[in-house]
Amino acid sequence: MPFQKGESGNPAGRPRGALNRATVLAQNLLSERAESIAAKVIELAVQGDRAAIRVCMERLVPVIKDQPIAVELPPIKKPADSVEAAAAIAAAVAAGELTAAEAAKLAKVVEVYVRALDSRGSTSGWVSSSTRSAARQLFRRMPQTTMTRTCEARACRPPKSC
Repeated sequence: MPFQKGESGNPAGRPRGALNRATVLAQNLLSERAESIAAKVIELAVQGDRAAIRVCMERLVPVIKDQPIAVELPPIKKPADSVEAAAAIAAAVAAGELTAAEAAKLAKVVEVYVRALDSRGSTSGWVSSSTRSAARQLFRRMPQTTMTRTCEARACRPPKSC
């Protein structure tokens, strides 16, 4: 008998989110001893055990992935204003206020915002497609250009990615 569309082959099977018996047992054993294990890890860290120190620091001070970026950008009321925003981003990178990766992310935000403005449907003040493509090329070239400038400014040998 073929399966019916939208019906399980085993309706009495394991429900979603149900854990394996071994997993539940391990969680129960660990939860009963969690306090003593934590105390032992802290004790080992105080004694200088590097692995224990790493575990404690990872829990106390997690790695910060992204920080807020404080950059003054001109207001973007129409797509033509994105060129000024891109220039402000490039200037911030040249001044050392932004990294190349931060600039690329910020340029992507500006590009998405411009697309949203463009899709709004108003035709007043819109730029030509050639101006829009020039702004996109500036956004695409920014990370490589800023990386090269950074390497030259530090008077170091640029890495292979530059």
